[in-house]
Amino acid sequence: MKVSLKWLSEYVDVPSDVKAFCDRLDVTGTGVEGVAQTGSQFNKVICGKVLSKVPHPDSDHMFVTTIDVGAYHTDEQGNAQPLQVVCGAQNFNEGDHVVTALCGAILPGDFAIKKAKKRGVWSFGMNCSRSELGLPPREGEDGIMILPDDAPVGVPFAEYAGLADTILDLEITPNRPDCLSMLGMAREVGAMYKRNVFTPLFDVEEDSALTPAPKQVNVEIASPDRAKRYTARVIEGVKIAPSPDWLAERVISAGTRSINNVVDVTNYIMYLFGQPLHAFDFSKISDDQGVAHLCVRAAHDGETFETLDGEMRQLTDDMTVISSSRGIAALAGVMGGADTEITDQTTKIVLEAAAFNSSHTSRTSRNLGLMSEASLRFERIVDDNPVGDICDFAAALMAQVTGGHVAPGRVDVYHDATQECCVPFRIKRFESMMGLHITADEVIDTLERLGCSCTPRSVDAATSATGVTSADAATSADAATSADVLDVVCPTFRPDLTREIDLYEEVLRLVGMDSITPTLPAGEGRLAVRTPEQQLSRKLGEVLRSCGLCETMTYSFADPSDNEKLHMNVGVEPLRLLNPINAEQSILRESIIPGLLHSVAYNQNHGVDNIQLYEIGEVFRARPGHKKPYETLKVAGVLAGCMTEKAWNKPALAFDFFDGKGVLETLFCALNIPGVTFAPVNVDESPFLHPGCAADVFFGKTKLGWVGQIHPRGLRALDVQGSVIAFELDFKALLCAAQTHREYCDVPVYPGVSMDIALVVDEDVNYQSVLQALLSAGGKLLVRAHLFDVYRNEQHVGAHKKSLAFSLLYRSPEKTLSSEEVAKIHARLVKKVCAQLQAEVRD
Repeated sequence: MKVSLKWLSEYVDVPSDVKAFCDRLDVTGTGVEGVAQTGSQFNKVICGKVLSKVPHPDSDHMFVTTIDVGAYHTDEQGNAQPLQVVCGAQNFNEGDHVVTALCGAILPGDFAIKKAKKRGVWSFGMNCSRSELGLPPREGEDGIMILPDDAPVGVPFAEYAGLADTILDLEITPNRPDCLSMLGMAREVGAMYKRNVFTPLFDVEEDSALTPAPKQVNVEIASPDRAKRYTARVIEGVKIAPSPDWLAERVISAGTRSINNVVDVTNYIMYLFGQPLHAFDFSKISDDQGVAHLCVRAAHDGETFETLDGEMRQLTDDMTVISSSRGIAALAGVMGGADTEITDQTTKIVLEAAAFNSSHTSRTSRNLGLMSEASLRFERIVDDNPVGDICDFAAALMAQVTGGHVAPGRVDVYHDATQECCVPFRIKRFESMMGLHITADEVIDTLERLGCSCTPRSVDAATSATGVTSADAATSADAATSADVLDVVCPTFRPDLTREIDLYEEVLRLVGMDSITPTLPAGEGRLAVRTPEQQLSRKLGEVLRSCGLCETMTYSFADPSDNEKLHMNVGVEPLRLLNPINAEQSILRESIIPGLLHSVAYNQNHGVDNIQLYEIGEVFRARPGHKKPYETLKVAGVLAGCMTEKAWNKPALAFDFFDGKGVLETLFCALNIPGVTFAPVNVDESPFLHPGCAADVFFGKTKLGWVGQIHPRGLRALDVQGSVIAFELDFKALLCAAQTHREYCDVPVYPGVSMDIALVVDEDVNYQSVLQALLSAGGKLLVRAHLFDVYRNEQHVGAHKKSLAFSLLYRSPEKTLSSEEVAKIHARLVKKVCAQLQAEVRD
């Protein structure tokens, strides 16, 4: 919500230090999302006076004028000098006070004022009209803007017109509908700074010569569950025209454009009181007898209705409409209809003020994609108690600005008025829970400034509330007194105040949580330690960041089309949300990878090519027969682009499968998970991965996850450029496999013997199988087997064959091995491996 400090200051004394004021709003629960200064668009726009006006020598409609702009145009000695301006307007004379834009001014529409020759005569500025200044037009004014004779000369126009203002963009939480109004914010500021609040009053003057409103308008609430109250006033003899300056200024400062005097009044009242209004053209909703029959009812399925924005809407029976004898007049709480809107020909108005059901309004606006300032307030609950008074206030103001007359009486249909609730406030309990000493007077003052009324209980009632008997109360120093327990009546405009703890929160946030003296919890031996899960999560982050990956966080809500595009989780029914934010976030994610790929695409679209991201988060899958789904914690990462930038002495190296595998190997080493193996993935089970460039990761028989290159088909579908290496691991499996203690190994004392071997195997025999065979055959004396060459050549190794060359290191922890011993062990190894793999030793 946008709040004008200039407007707000009419009702409460606003602090002059804007930054300190914003900081205080933040700590009391009203977030400040932005601060804007208005009037800056009128920089170098000055109030001037026409000193001379002579016809242009080469034009029959322009004039050469000299304008006094005070100190804004001076000679070399600093003396004020008139400014020459060529002007084509016809509505001014010598001596008139005008608004002049100097060279360098930028008017609305990015129109820059420059020195220019107009038919041979230099012009050093421009005399401005209201439209050129972006101000609403004024009836009867045609040409440049003429100021009153007492307007000061040489004063910035924004200062003179009072257009300089500070606008706060506030984040109002859903539980505070009262703050969606200027008076609500004034009440909040008054409570924050203990300042009095002024509430505007307006007496409605009814014209007894007119037909009473109840005889002109008939209202029926056919569905009482959809509207608690509906009031209507009739204003006759109105004249539709631009709003007066003060009204247009207020509406514009709230973020809405000025339309006309009638519509602006409805918006002004909404921003002032938080009560949405709507004005109907009486002639468009009345029947042949001159009576308007308005009915609040449920819409019929398939019923259509054209809203004020010109869109034809198809309605459902969950939506609420206001219908007349001519058809639907408005979509209750959301928007009016195109057929009943106010036009320049309107002379008679029915003014509506109502309290519609919040749930129906919320669903209607979301299902139709039609969010409005009115629906925002109705879906957060509009107080039904002051609706009638606000309707009267609005009718009186509308009559004033339109020149109309208010018909006697008010139509008011009321069902089930909201009642104030009474909540006890136990001061001793507050002090015990909050750790803050406070007096009854402080509590009463704070709550009453918020609109509550407080009454101290009698001794008997107070002791009953605290569990102390009357007999004990007479002798116990801790017994409740009449001021220890307050009966607090909460106002109906605060639907969030229903419990005692709610009142505690209000008092605490306004008194200030910084007033609480920090204390350590009572008790001994309370030493906080991280859980194994927290320790693992911390370790994972440290290792992945050391590998160059940056942590990110993506939404748990996912787009169901992502699985189809990637061919991921094929055949698995996703968990759909009952009330999704939008269609692109309608399921719970089954993998973190799609979200990370969207992050890759986003970064690439913004010029970032080398992307390394990881996330630790929950994924979800259905749990048949249970309300709650399975939640599994996963660790996922993506590598896209190049490992390093291109340099003068080396090219950029693009990420490949082995970079992703290396990240995991570094991770497993840090977590002390020995014996991890990588096996080729089953293409049918993982169609989202590129065949031949992906592997499942195992610790023994436990699958830890997978690593590999995402299939190019899926990347194209998600608008990701280039190749992406990804991995996803199961957090719980890592937790079970990780070992907190490492075995100490002595530094080798005896030298090792290195020998090389090249084995020719079938093409489908993978490296992991050969490595396991070598380590198994070598026994304890083979301490390392390292692959250093892969060779393929049909002539030398045969068709569908490959040669894998390993460097083997033999070492004994007890003695130096002789060459004969190593040769014997090596020969036995060769024999076993060749027999196991049907391999041949390549010379």
